[in-house]
Amino acid sequence: MARRGKGRAIGIDLGTTYSCVGAWQHDRIEIIANDQGNRTTPSYVAFTAFERLIGNAAKNQVANNPINTVYDVKRLIGRKFSDTTVQSDITFWPFKVIPDADDRPMVVVTYKGHEKQFSAEQISSMVLTKMKDIAEAYLGSTVKNAVVTVPAYFNDSQRQATIAAGAIAGLNIMRIINEPTSAAIAYGLDKVGNVAKNVLIFDLGGGTFDVSVAMIESGIIEVKAIAGDTHLGGQDFDNRMVEYFIKLFRRRKGKDISGNLRAIRRLKSACERAKRILSHTKETPIEIESLFEGIDLFSTITRAKFNELNMDLFNKCIELVEKCLSDAKMQWRSVDEVVLVGGSSRIPKVQEMLQEFFGGKKVRKTINPDEAVAYGAAVLAAKLNGQGNEKVQNVVLLDVTPLSLGIECNGDVMSVIIPRNTPIPTRWQKNGFPTTMDNQTSVRFTVYEGERSKATDNNLLGEFWLKGIPAAPRGVATFKVCFGIDENGILNVSAMHTNTGITNSITITNENGRLSKVEIEKMIQDAKKYKLEDEEHKKKVKARRDVEDYAYNTRNAIRSSAKLKANDKKKMEDAFKSFTQWLESNKHAEADVFKNKMKELQAVFNPIITNMN
Repeated sequence: MARRGKGRAIGIDLGTTYSCVGAWQHDRIEIIANDQGNRTTPSYVAFTAFERLIGNAAKNQVANNPINTVYDVKRLIGRKFSDTTVQSDITFWPFKVIPDADDRPMVVVTYKGHEKQFSAEQISSMVLTKMKDIAEAYLGSTVKNAVVTVPAYFNDSQRQATIAAGAIAGLNIMRIINEPTSAAIAYGLDKVGNVAKNVLIFDLGGGTFDVSVAMIESGIIEVKAIAGDTHLGGQDFDNRMVEYFIKLFRRRKGKDISGNLRAIRRLKSACERAKRILSHTKETPIEIESLFEGIDLFSTITRAKFNELNMDLFNKCIELVEKCLSDAKMQWRSVDEVVLVGGSSRIPKVQEMLQEFFGGKKVRKTINPDEAVAYGAAVLAAKLNGQGNEKVQNVVLLDVTPLSLGIECNGDVMSVIIPRNTPIPTRWQKNGFPTTMDNQTSVRFTVYEGERSKATDNNLLGEFWLKGIPAAPRGVATFKVCFGIDENGILNVSAMHTNTGITNSITITNENGRLSKVEIEKMIQDAKKYKLEDEEHKKKVKARRDVEDYAYNTRNAIRSSAKLKANDKKKMEDAFKSFTQWLESNKHAEADVFKNKMKELQAVFNPIITNMN
C-alpha cells in the first residue's frame, strides 16, 4: 500500500528504563536493533567534559559519572517538583533535581565544564532522538512521523509533555497510545478468527504498571477497562533491595552509605543484575569490592528474600488486576487469555500469583515482553501513515477514558457528561443547563474529573466563561455543553448559549493535568467509603433546588398577575428579598432546613395566590 504520509513512520515505546522502536519493513513489522545490536536501548543520557552520550554508552559509564548520568526521567515528565513521588525518587538518584520558577523539575548536570539545567521534556527528547536515529540508520530514509506510547494512567500534562518531547526531537507525534493497548494490538494482530476473546494484558515495566482488559476479534481491539500505577515497576523492586543492603551494611560494618552517591549507584546496579538473575535461579551473590571507604560488600540474596521485600508491591499488582476486571464488569473466569508484557513480568512470584488468581490458568508468553509495546505502536504508525498490508490497515482500536468527566452544576453537583470507561475518541453533549440567578450576563463552566457526586470532591481540570449573554430571569437562558476526547486522550470542552449561539471552549492543558494513579485510586475508594455522605449531599441539593425553584417561580407568577394588590406585592417582595438574603448565608444547610424554609415561604405566598384567584 502506498504511503500517504511524508517520510517513514515508526512506533516508539518510550520506557522508564529501556526504550524500543519498530517499523513496517520487508512486508512486516520489525523491531530495530541499535548500533550495539540490542533491540532495546537504555533510556539513559550522560554528560561528560567532552560529549553527550545516549543509550548503552551512557549506561555503561554511569558508575564513574553518576551525578551527570540521567535516567528514570519518565518519572519526572509532566509532574511538579513538589509532587510527593518526585520527592521520593530524588532520594535514590545520584543526579541533582531542582525546581524552576513554575515548580517544574529541572535536572542539573555539568556538561563540557559548565553547569546546565534540562527539563524532563528535553531529556526525553534526547532518548526519542536516539530511537529516531536508530530507525533511520536501518530504514535508510528520513523518519518524520511516530506513534509514542505512554502508561494508561498518564495524565493530560504528562501526555502533553511527551508530545512536546517528540516535537523537540523533530518528530510529528501522530498518536499517543496507552502501553497496554499497544501490547493488545501486538497480540491481536494475528487473531483473525471470528471468535471474540477477552484478553487481559499485564504490563509490568521498569517504572510503571498497567493492566487492561480488551476484547479482540478479527483485528478489532476494544478496551473494556484499564487500571494501573504510573509509579510501580522494576525500579521500585531494585530500590527495596538497595534499602535492604544499606541496612545490612550498616549493621555489619557500622557504616552508613546512604549519603554516598557513587556507592548507592554501584549498589543499585548490582541489585538490578541480581533481580534479573533471580528470575532463573533461587540465589545469587552480591559482591562489590571497596563499596565504601575501602570496605567490600560480599553477601547473597535469595529469591525468597527478594519476594519478601516486595510482596506488598506484588499484591498491589494483583489488586489492580482485580479492580480492572471489576471495572470491566467481568469475572476472572471470563478471561480467555492472560498476556505478560514488560520486563518485570518475568519475575516468577508475579507469574505465580497471577496464575493463582486466575484459577491455575497458564499465562501467555507468546509475545516478547520487552518488544510488544513498540510492536503495537509500529502497527498503528504504519496504519496511520498508509503503510502495511491489509491486516494492518484493518486494525480497529477502541480505547477508554479511566474517569468520569463533567461540569459543576448549581449546588456543587457533578453533572457527568462522559462516564468512566467510555471508548475514545468520543464526543458527548447535554442540553438544558440553566442560569442560576436573575439577569446573568456571564456563566462560568468548571470542568471536573472523578466519581464523587459533589463536584468539588473531584479533580478540577479547568474552567472558562461564557460572556455577553442577554439578561433574563433565572432559568430562562439555557446552555448546551459538549465534551470531546481525541485519540490522545486530550479533552476539549465547549458551551453554547442556546438562544444566541454564543460559544466558548477550552482544551484541558492546565498544569495540574489529569489525576495520578494514586489520586484516581483514592478518589474511587473515597466514592465507596463516602457513598452515604454523597447520597445525603444529593438530598440536600434537591431540597435547596426545590425551595429556590418555588421561590423564583412563585415570585414570577405573582408579579405577572394583573390582580395583584399593592399590599400583597409588598409582602411578596419583602419575603422574596428576605429569602435570597437568607440563602446567601445558608447555601450549605441541611435538607430539613431547606424544607422548613419552603414551608415558611408557602405560608406567605399561598394566601397571596388565593387573593389573586
